[in-house]
Amino acid sequence: MRRIRSAFFPLLLALSLAACGSDDDRGALAPVADPALLGTFAVGHASETFVDEARNDRPLPVNIWYPSDPSEVVGLAPTVYELAAGIGLVSPAAVDGSPVANGAYRLVIFSHGFGGIGTQSTDLVETLASHGFIVVAPEHTGNTQSDRSDSFDQAAANRVPDVRFLIDTIFARGRDALDVFYERIDESAVGVVGHSFGGMTAIGCAAGWAGAAADPRVGAIVPISAVIDAELQSDARSGPNAGFTAEQLGGIVVPALLIGGTADVNVFIENNAIAFEEMTAAPRVYKLDIVGANHTHFANVCDIGDLLIELGLGMDVWPAIGAEDLLAPFAATCSAEAFPIEEVVRLQNLYVVSFLKRHLKNERGYDRFLGEAYAATEPEIRFESR
Repeated sequence: MRRIRSAFFPLLLALSLAACGSDDDRGALAPVADPALLGTFAVGHASETFVDEARNDRPLPVNIWYPSDPSEVVGLAPTVYELAAGIGLVSPAAVDGSPVANGAYRLVIFSHGFGGIGTQSTDLVETLASHGFIVVAPEHTGNTQSDRSDSFDQAAANRVPDVRFLIDTIFARGRDALDVFYERIDESAVGVVGHSFGGMTAIGCAAGWAGAAADPRVGAIVPISAVIDAELQSDARSGPNAGFTAEQLGGIVVPALLIGGTADVNVFIENNAIAFEEMTAAPRVYKLDIVGANHTHFANVCDIGDLLIELGLGMDVWPAIGAEDLLAPFAATCSAEAFPIEEVVRLQNLYVVSFLKRHLKNERGYDRFLGEAYAATEPEIRFESR
């Protein structure tokens, strides 16, 4: 059985989907923690709802993961990611209520897919927190699994402002002497990571999108299975917010890591090739194609399906309990014939941690994982950088 690490659910799958370092060079030969595995920190977790008063009191439920001292989590209950009433997945890494470890940490925002949920990729965000990042994942109101009231264009128009508001809020908390994050936030640069529509959000934060300008505090982006050309997705949309122009991509001036799966039939891998060629002003661009991965390999569909089956809710009853939309992704992603999702999780963790360690924290020891020589040791990827 797969190791259950994290989930997103409410019984209907929706995917369209070590202390912080300074900016000083650390030396390419310095030993570094394995970026594919949990790092030296324990992982704390909290969930809250932030309210953006400047945008009609727009609520944004958020999950926050952060570095904790291992000695501070002894005896604390593990985090449970609730799927539905009385059903949840127990995290093997995160605990609720632990204090933030001493130090100042770079902020990473994780943005979910279209009509998704903020805990869709907890294996990745837990790993980032264990390596010394504070990660905030919102549920974008109006475009979540439980609330799809926004049109496509409305959802796009809200994404970059949502990220901007979260950065403002977390930075302000880091300056508040009464807050648990006081003096725990390094404001030097922010990373934005996202899957599918969330990947478009990451690009939009660096390029501008749907009427919102780029945020200059964003110092690195990781779009995963992001739409670049509206024609290169299964449900092709039209309109100014359905993709990105060469001018937008050419205006990106921060490092980018593009990740996708070659078997993705929702957002075709050719999107990443276009972005790789057109991000001409970015100081570094990396393209990671995982051979055999599909769109939902980057989320938690297998954990969800495995838990249902373990609870005696076999696939034959999923339509009756509101989980019919899970059937096709689970079959495509989690069967014995599918590319192993554990391998996709490993590769995603390895490259995202290495990229953000190198380009948000300037830890040069991670360069070796971002080069052609290392990529040659991973037979299931196609890798390019410039």
